[in-house]
Amino acid sequence: MKKRILIIEDNEKNRMLEKDLFETAGFEVLEAPDGASGIALAQKEKPDAIVLDIRLPGMPGPHVAKILRQEPGTRDIPIIFVTASLVGGWMGELRAIPNTMLLSKPFDTRTFVEEVSRFIQGGSHE
Repeated sequence: MKKRILIIEDNEKNRMLEKDLFETAGFEVLEAPDGASGIALAQKEKPDAIVLDIRLPGMPGPHVAKILRQEPGTRDIPIIFVTASLVGGWMGELRAIPNTMLLSKPFDTRTFVEEVSRFIQGGSHE
């Protein structure tokens, strides 16, 4: 059975790159362009992991993650934050959210899926 991953990313080029990398590695990919639709999709589909951009229109990634952590159906889904830059005080907020890791953009396309897969399997807090 294929692992399912939800990509919540507003930048279409980044979302398509991530989708291609995961599909090539055998994942089923779900996509959302913003936090609100990402939350709804996560609650409905219960993916195996979520790749979540920190800078999203309307609702930043850390707020999306906090909402998902409050819901019983999405509480334990591993979340991989991706960002080109950490702005303001996000770092402390990110560290307080359990079962998450942080990857910087641009990421290495040769190792991105491997890093995410290792995290999903281990489920440790970074």
